[in-house]
Amino acid sequence: MTKHTSQCLAAQPRPLLTSIAIAVLTLTGAAQVHAQDNMTRVEVTGSSIKRLASEAALPVSTIKAEEFAERGMTTLADVMMALPQSASLAPSNAGSGTNINLRGLGVNRTLVLLNGRRLANEAISDGYANLDVIPMSALSRVEILRDGASSIYGSDAIGGVVNFITKRDVQGGSVTAQYIEPERKGGGDEQRVSVTYGLGSLATDGWNVYATIDAHRRSRLNARDRADLSSAELLTSIGRSPTLGSGGNATPANFTTAANRTARNPYFATGCQAPYSIVGGGTSCILNNNEYGTALHANERVTFYARGTKRFNDDHTLTIDYVRGQASIFAARNPTNAVAVNGVTASLPSTSKWYPGASGGVPAMTGLNNAPLTVTWAVADYGAAVQKDTQVNQRLAVSDENRFGEWDVRTGLVLGVSERENHYQNGFFRGQGLLDGLKSGALNPFGLQDQAGLDYLKSVSVDGQKNRDSKSTFTGVDISASRELMQLSGGPMTVAIGGDLHRDTTRDDKLAIQNEVTYLNSTASHGEGARNVVAAHVELDMPLTKTLNVNFAARDDYFSDFGNTVNPKVSFRWEPTKSMMFRGSANTGFRAPTLFDAYGYRLPGATGRTSARWDDPVLCPGGTPGAAGTGKALPGYVASEVCNVTLPVQVGSNADLKPEKSRGWTLGAVFEPMKSLTVSADYWNVRMTDMLANLPQQVYFLYPDKYAHLVVRNADRTINYIRNVTMNLGGQKAAGVDISATYAFPRNVAGDFKVQLDGTYLTQFDNQLEADSPFVSNVGRFGLASNGTTSSFPIITYRWKHTLKLSWAKGDWSAQATQNYNSSYEDQNLVAQQYWRDIEAYKVWNLTATYKGIKNVQIVAGVTNLFDKNPPVTNHSGYSFGYLSSAASPVGRAYNLRATYNF
Repeated sequence: MTKHTSQCLAAQPRPLLTSIAIAVLTLTGAAQVHAQDNMTRVEVTGSSIKRLASEAALPVSTIKAEEFAERGMTTLADVMMALPQSASLAPSNAGSGTNINLRGLGVNRTLVLLNGRRLANEAISDGYANLDVIPMSALSRVEILRDGASSIYGSDAIGGVVNFITKRDVQGGSVTAQYIEPERKGGGDEQRVSVTYGLGSLATDGWNVYATIDAHRRSRLNARDRADLSSAELLTSIGRSPTLGSGGNATPANFTTAANRTARNPYFATGCQAPYSIVGGGTSCILNNNEYGTALHANERVTFYARGTKRFNDDHTLTIDYVRGQASIFAARNPTNAVAVNGVTASLPSTSKWYPGASGGVPAMTGLNNAPLTVTWAVADYGAAVQKDTQVNQRLAVSDENRFGEWDVRTGLVLGVSERENHYQNGFFRGQGLLDGLKSGALNPFGLQDQAGLDYLKSVSVDGQKNRDSKSTFTGVDISASRELMQLSGGPMTVAIGGDLHRDTTRDDKLAIQNEVTYLNSTASHGEGARNVVAAHVELDMPLTKTLNVNFAARDDYFSDFGNTVNPKVSFRWEPTKSMMFRGSANTGFRAPTLFDAYGYRLPGATGRTSARWDDPVLCPGGTPGAAGTGKALPGYVASEVCNVTLPVQVGSNADLKPEKSRGWTLGAVFEPMKSLTVSADYWNVRMTDMLANLPQQVYFLYPDKYAHLVVRNADRTINYIRNVTMNLGGQKAAGVDISATYAFPRNVAGDFKVQLDGTYLTQFDNQLEADSPFVSNVGRFGLASNGTTSSFPIITYRWKHTLKLSWAKGDWSAQATQNYNSSYEDQNLVAQQYWRDIEAYKVWNLTATYKGIKNVQIVAGVTNLFDKNPPVTNHSGYSFGYLSSAASPVGRAYNLRATYNF
C-alpha cells in the first residue's frame, strides 16, 4: 500500500483527561523514525503509538531531503510554495519571514514542529513559526499531516501539521555550495553554502554528535529590473492606468495653495523629472513605482543546528539538540514622504530660494502671488527607504526515550526564544526635521538637493537606529507513554496517555523614535502578554479485525486566559483487499486568540495606511464602489488627499476576542489497480465559527454604508482612521479532494522512469464576514478571505493546484522535470466593465539533472522556470505592480548549480 502515514484520535471522559494532565504534565508524540526497515514499528506524525509505517489511516505527505536537491530548491519557502495543499505567500516581502498556510485556512492554524515539538513563534504576532530559521541542511524529511485539529500536538492545528525532522545521526562531513543566477539582468540571484560534520555511530558506538551550519542570501530584485511586468502600458490595458493618480507625494513635489486646492507641479509641462516621477492626472506628477519599487527584497539567513544522541541500550536513548536561526530581510519601499506633523502640513514659504520662480531655478508658475505652498514631497535623494528586519530564533530540546516494564515512555523539555528587531537602514528622516528644512529653505522639494541640502538631510536622518524590539518565548515539558493492553482479532489493542505543560510569553515594543518618523504613520507602543497551557491526551488504537482498525483519541486543554476545552477525534482504516484501503476521520478543534491578537499594542489612532489606494466614499463619491480613481472630490477637498489614495488604518490587538472553533472530517481511499501504480483520493471538510481575522480592506469601500461605523472621521470629515484590528468574524467553510498517483514504469535498458502527481481540487471555500451575513465563495476568485495580520495580500484559493514530477535514473545519472500548476482565477474586476478579465492558469516547469559518478561528489544542475513564464497579470487593487506577486515569482528563467563533497 501507500507510504502515507496518519493521525487517529477520539473522545475520552473529561475527568480522566484532567487527572492525566495533573499526573503527567505533557504530551507530544514526535514523529521520529527509529529504523529504516519498514517492518519496524515506528512513531509517525500524528500518533503517539508505534506502528508499522504501512499502517496508514490518514495521509501524510512526505518530502525527503534528497528531493530538495533533485528539484533545485534552496529554501523551505520553495518547498512550501510547491505543496498543492498550501496557500502560502510567495517568499518575497514579508517581514515575518516564510510561513505555511495549509488549506488556505491561515498561518495561525497550521502548526509547525521541529522533531515533533514546537518552536517559539515569530516574535511580533506570536501565532506561527518562521520557517527561515529552520536549518535546511540538517533535515532528513518533512512530513505534512493534512488532517487537522491534532489531539496529539494541539487542537489549534485546524489546517494541519508540518513536522520538520532532522537527521538522526551523521558520520563524517559534507560541504554543499549552490548558486542560482537569473537569465535576465538585475538582482534576485541566490547563494547557499552549508557545512555538516558528525562523529560516532548509534548502531556501533551507541552515540553520535553532529552539527551543521547553513548560510543563504538573495539580492534585491528592483521593480525596474522587471519593468515589463508593471509597465504603464500593461497597467493601462487592465484598467489600472498609473496616470489616474493625481497630486500624491513625488519628486518634484506637487503643491496646492489655500486659494487653489487643485494639485499642480512646476515640471508637469516638461514631463516631470525622469526617472523619479511620471506624468499624473491633472497637472501633477506621480512617483514612478518602477524606479523605487521592489519585486523581491534582499534577505540573508544563517542557521546552526547541533545534535547529540546517546543510546544506553535498545530501549533507552537520550537526545539533546540545539538550533539557532537568524534571518534578515531588507524591506525597501517608496522614499520617505514629508507629511503633516501634529496637524501642521509640509509648507514651502515664498522666502525659500526653491519657491517657483525664485533664485533656485524652479520654473515659475502663474497665480501664486507669493502664497505659501502646501507640498506633497517624496525625498528621492536616498532612493528607496530600506528597513532591516532581523529575527533570531533559538531552541534547546532534551528528549528521553525509555521503557519501563510494558510502557514505552517519552519525556521532553523545550526552551525556545524568538527575538525580532527592526532598524531604519537607509533613507528615513525625522518628520519635523523635513518640515523645518522646507521652512528654512535648506531643502528643495522640487528636485534633488544641493550639497547644503544633502548635509541638512544627513542631520535629520535616523538611519541605523532601532525602531522596534520584540520577543516571544516557549517553555514546555512533555511526557507520553504507550503500551499494549490486550490481543484483538487484528492484533494488539494499544493505549497511549500523555500531557504537556507549556508557557508562552510575548513582548512587543515600538520605540519612541517612531513618533518622529511620521512618514510611516506608526506610534510608540508597548504590548505584553503570557499564558499557561496544561493539556492531557489519550489515544486508543484497536485493530478489530485483520482488515479494520479504529482509533479514538481526545485532548483536554486548559488555557489560563480562555478556560478549558475538550476536543475528540476518531478515525478508521479498512483494507478489504491487499489492493484497496479506505480511511476516514472526524474531529473538533479550538484556537484561542494569539498573544498578539489578545495582548498586542493598542493605540487610539492610525497605526499605518491601507495597502491599496481607494476613494474616500464620503469625500470622493460618485465612482464605482471599490474602484479607486473613479470618484470625484467634493468642493473644498484636494483630490490627491481623498481620491485614489492610501488611507489611514488602525491595526492591533482587540481585548474583546473569543476563541474560534472548528469541526472537520475526511474520507478517502487508496488503490493499487496494477503493479507499480498507486492512486489515492481523500476528501476533506472543515467548518469554523467565530473565525479570528481582519476584515479585508476592500469591504470598507465596497459596502461603505454597512461599515461606516468602523471609519472614524475628523471634524473636517476626513478619515482619522479605519478600524481594522483583529475581530471575531463569521464562519468559514472549506472542502476539497487531495489526489495523488505514482507509477513506476517497468525497468528497461534506457533506465528507470517514474511519474508522480500530487494535487488538490477545491470544492468549497466560503467566508462569512458576520455570523448572520451570507457566505461568499472564494474558490477560483477573490472573495472575502483575508491573510489577517500576516499580510495585506488576499488568500489565493485555486480550484486546482498540482505538482507533476517526471523522473529518470540510470547509473550515476538522474533527472527530474517538475511542473507546478495553478488553475485560472477570476480577477478582482473592480475596474470598469470593459476591463473584466480572468487571470490565466500559471504553470512553471523546472528541470534538473544529477551526476554521482565522481567519488564523494554529487553535482546537480538545472533550470528553474524552464520556459521563462511571467507571473500572472492582475487588476486587483492590492497588487501595486500589476502581477500576482504573492503567488508567483518575478525572477523568470534562472540557472541552478549545486555541488556537494562528502569527506
